[in-house]
Amino acid sequence: MEVKSKVANGVAVFRIVGRLDALTSPDLESAVGSAISGGYPRIIFDMDEVSFISSAGIRVILMTAKQAAAAKGGLAIFGLQSAVNEVFEISGLQKFIPIASDETDARAKLGA
Repeated sequence: MEVKSKVANGVAVFRIVGRLDALTSPDLESAVGSAISGGYPRIIFDMDEVSFISSAGIRVILMTAKQAAAAKGGLAIFGLQSAVNEVFEISGLQKFIPIASDETDARAKLGA
């Protein structure tokens, strides 16, 4: 997995490439933790190139949403591939985390 991040207009955007699983999720968790503690609690995950997500990946997403909300921010996600979207639907994540059509829509869902 590769994580590329940028901060624009007060929002930290993470572009995730590859598999989000037990082996790779700690890298994302660390990067997100740095962003939130650095004063950027509004987080966007671009998951357009995520081919697989495990329960460890789901845990990182839930923890990110919780930490961001506690810091008066939030998490929005866009670019879910069909297999990853199916995991989101089965797990019920879409009830708790805004799923956007693109980055502009994700920013709107975060009020950015």
